[in-house]
Amino acid sequence: MTILLSTPAAEEVGAAMAALREWQYDDAPMQLHPGDIGWNYRFGTAETAAVVRTWSRDGRILAVGMLDSPTVVRMTVAPDAFQDEELARRLVEDFSLPERGVLPEGAVSIEAPQGLLMHDLLTKEGWGVDEPWTPLFRDLAEAVQDPGVRIKEIGLEEAQDFADVLRSAFNTKRPTREYRHEMAAAPFFADARCLGAYDDEGNPAAVVTVWSAGPGKPGLVEPMGVHADHRGRGYGRAITVAGAAALREMGSSSARVCTTSSNVGGVATYKAAGFVPQPEIGDRIRKA
Repeated sequence: MTILLSTPAAEEVGAAMAALREWQYDDAPMQLHPGDIGWNYRFGTAETAAVVRTWSRDGRILAVGMLDSPTVVRMTVAPDAFQDEELARRLVEDFSLPERGVLPEGAVSIEAPQGLLMHDLLTKEGWGVDEPWTPLFRDLAEAVQDPGVRIKEIGLEEAQDFADVLRSAFNTKRPTREYRHEMAAAPFFADARCLGAYDDEGNPAAVVTVWSAGPGKPGLVEPMGVHADHRGRGYGRAITVAGAAALREMGSSSARVCTTSSNVGGVATYKAAGFVPQPEIGDRIRKA
């Protein structure tokens, strides 16, 4: 059967999310997680559907991608299709040809799990490898330690705290309190928990959002940030530990996160929170 590339309607994104949930397992390489799409719902339901892509054959979804920006696609493939030659060739074509509606001409990048046949084909086509990222994993079979600071679930009343910390943590004006409201209204927000760590004066010091893929599946940390005024005081470790505990309460078997290897402080924070670094990975890039 022919492989079909699609951009789902808003009401069809659930099928892509269901496929992603099914494909998550503890020994899987770092890959697109349903929480990645869930986090994108902060921009709105229609906006999220517009950046999702699926590849299907005979009615079955074989690959799911999400445009993180106009020039960056994050994607993964069904575990039994990693070495599917027809799918690999179709993916490379769709990523290479702007008229397919995935990536434009010029410099672009693809985040894809290790082990895909597609990587071999991209190399033959002259695609390179970008800066290294470090995936980190934490097993949740055992109870998670107390974070040691005041932790509070971030609801709509604390939306400004959420926005203020993320804006400071990532040095951007982009996050707003409306993000938290959009997330609360999103169809998949039941899979998420937003938590905040507060100092002794009640000021928000760090926040995290964690995403479940279902019981017995690995959960995702996306995003975690510490306010600039509270760095170096252990709040990053504490809020990450709290996020891991929340995932365990939701039935997750493990927790995962990925950050640039150059973010030495971030890697150290996750390690302090019990996450174990895995071999480095890199996005595939095509230069202009």
